[in-house]
Amino acid sequence: MSQAHLAYESRVNLGSYYTPPEIVGTAWEMIAPYVDSQTTVIDSACGYGDFLKDCGQAITIGCDIDETAIDVAKKNDNKVRFFQTNALCDISREKFGVPQQSDLIVVGNPPYNDKTSLIRHNIKDVDFDIDEDIACRDLGISFLRSYNKLEADLICVLHPLSYLIKPTNFRLLKAFTENYRLIDGLLISSSEFPESAKHTAFPIVLALYQKDTQGMVYDFIRAFRFRVAGKSDFCLGDFDYISNYINKYPKKNQPTYVEGDVQHSEKEDPLFFWTMRDINALKRNRTFVESYSANTIVLDKRKLDYYAYVDVFKRNLHRLPFYFGNCDVLIDDNLFKQYKSAFISDAIRHHPYLKKRFHINPIEKQQAVSGLDMYFKLLLGEHHV
Repeated sequence: MSQAHLAYESRVNLGSYYTPPEIVGTAWEMIAPYVDSQTTVIDSACGYGDFLKDCGQAITIGCDIDETAIDVAKKNDNKVRFFQTNALCDISREKFGVPQQSDLIVVGNPPYNDKTSLIRHNIKDVDFDIDEDIACRDLGISFLRSYNKLEADLICVLHPLSYLIKPTNFRLLKAFTENYRLIDGLLISSSEFPESAKHTAFPIVLALYQKDTQGMVYDFIRAFRFRVAGKSDFCLGDFDYISNYINKYPKKNQPTYVEGDVQHSEKEDPLFFWTMRDINALKRNRTFVESYSANTIVLDKRKLDYYAYVDVFKRNLHRLPFYFGNCDVLIDDNLFKQYKSAFISDAIRHHPYLKKRFHINPIEKQQAVSGLDMYFKLLLGEHHV
């Protein structure tokens, strides 16, 4: 049921978005083998309580910071113990009425609201208390940290895939990943959520974590095979990435441009390229630019071929399924070298001023198009759209 009582700005700040019933059902299929009459199931950001319906004999608890949502939830289901509270403050099992010895399962779709993201940045404002030891720029990471404090035995929640596959985000989850291990992960497009469909789709994972003293390190995630409905499994480790070949970000406090080991001034005809975060950011941003800014990279011209590769990759993003959205730009370097003339020719065709930078004669357009088509089909394999 949609959080219809909330205005758009409030939904963004509270992270309150409707979860389609089929996704709720899938979550329950994942946890069903672990649930019995002695199990306590809690959704600490329950909204209208959709994740707590049809829970069998389990003891069910739902809470939310939104008082109106809790009032609606109580009317919808009188078998669940609902109460209004801030689940990120004064966290303990006692607060939720969960005995320390009980098996505890967390389920739900907690808020994820990255305050540093440029998306809808102008209306983001988190104004409620969060325990200092779980506080983070992103509410979703704070919620995952809160489950660790509750010492949940099993956790089945939706969250952005970027929490796991981006090393910086993964490090923010250190206390969580030291105690939990991912045992199942189903990738879902954010476009499956009606209120997110108008924005660039990003990958969400319905993740099942089990308490495990071995925890997990980033290499575990790199090797993990995520399920995708109707597609082959997705594994980070199956691909190579452009960050292994070029700089994605400008160096801070750099008074002059650096090309290799040599410093240059702006007057020495440098080339500029827009910074690269991930594939979804590449959809929004430019590639080659003709003037310097805080968001540009000064190219090492010895690696110009690879920047041309990214430029062409941007024009072929329609070939990639949604779950690559938070990945770095993919590359098969050996394959790229075979089709390099097609990439450089396409880059020159779109940026004629680059022609003097390359020491090749561009190939015909149709030949380049055919070469690029073959490259991307070989690169992506069964993932090619």
